[in-house]
Amino acid sequence: MSDIYIPKDYNRVMPYLILEQPELFLAFAQDVFGAELKLKVMRDENTMMHAEILIGDSCIMFAGATEQFSVQNAGLYINVANADATYQKALGEGATSIMEPSDQEYGRSGGIKDPCGNNWWITTTPR
Repeated sequence: MSDIYIPKDYNRVMPYLILEQPELFLAFAQDVFGAELKLKVMRDENTMMHAEILIGDSCIMFAGATEQFSVQNAGLYINVANADATYQKALGEGATSIMEPSDQEYGRSGGIKDPCGNNWWITTTPR
């Protein structure tokens, strides 16, 4: 399948979230995971039609919910340098705990639900 063109900063498969409060999601991802806003297109002055953020080399696309497109949350897995610190930072930014970080066979991992209803599994994998 080498004939598939994938634009710069995009992945072969990317999550696409439709959220009740996309601006809140953007702020949360920037504050907790250091997300960089790549693109933001407004439908009107109150409705985000499409946005893209980069977290490391991964792109997440999202939009604001409308009558035509209802909320579609996601479960996301993210590798971070320090699962405990990132978990605590997420809680400080309004997330709720799903599972406190603990040692697993694949690394140190914990889970949170962000203020928009997405589940994040925050993991530090040992070298």
